[in-house]
Amino acid sequence: MATITALRADKSKRDRVNVFLDGDRAFSLASTLAAGLGVGQPLDEAAIARLQQEDDVLRAIDKAARFLGYRPRSMVEVRRNLRGKGFTDAAIAAALERMTQQGWLDDFAFARFWVEDRLRFRPMGRRALSYELRQKGVATEIIERALVDVDSLDAARRAARKSLRRRRGETPEKLRRKLWDSLQRRGFEADLCREVVEELVTEAREDEEAFPASRQEDYPTWNT
Repeated sequence: MATITALRADKSKRDRVNVFLDGDRAFSLASTLAAGLGVGQPLDEAAIARLQQEDDVLRAIDKAARFLGYRPRSMVEVRRNLRGKGFTDAAIAAALERMTQQGWLDDFAFARFWVEDRLRFRPMGRRALSYELRQKGVATEIIERALVDVDSLDAARRAARKSLRRRRGETPEKLRRKLWDSLQRRGFEADLCREVVEELVTEAREDEEAFPASRQEDYPTWNT
């Protein structure tokens, strides 16, 4: 059994308190934990272990909150991050459970954020979106729910139009191939690629700025 002989703020670390037992510094705790202690209070080994375990959980939550401050994350991303910082599996599990209960971690909300962000700034198909979310550790059933309202045709059109703006003046045949390749890389289904490419190349063919009349006879058709 040891006795708390002093509780002193850690000047080098914010919101940390050094705990002295029998005259010697023994360990530090989060200030919220140290607030429940007092000088003269006895602590046995089990009590010390509980305090340190709880402190580990609070530190893990703090690190995870900082990690989430940059952008929403999946639960797997947070777990990987905490493991990389040396936290034990027990501390990580407890931290994730509390953060989930508080609504700080929600894989469905994360998946919806990821899909909406991609569709807004870098439109891609369901296949590519699904792949990225799986890489983030999101479960298949959650991915399927997050993709329910995705308008793949609209996304493919916007993606193709962005690519089209960079390819003004190319022959229709070359343009078709480049647009097709671009949409395929973004995970759009073949039938959808065909439909959108045909639509945009037809529009471009009618645009004299993009295709001078002297080159319109090069306009190809799909080989089916």
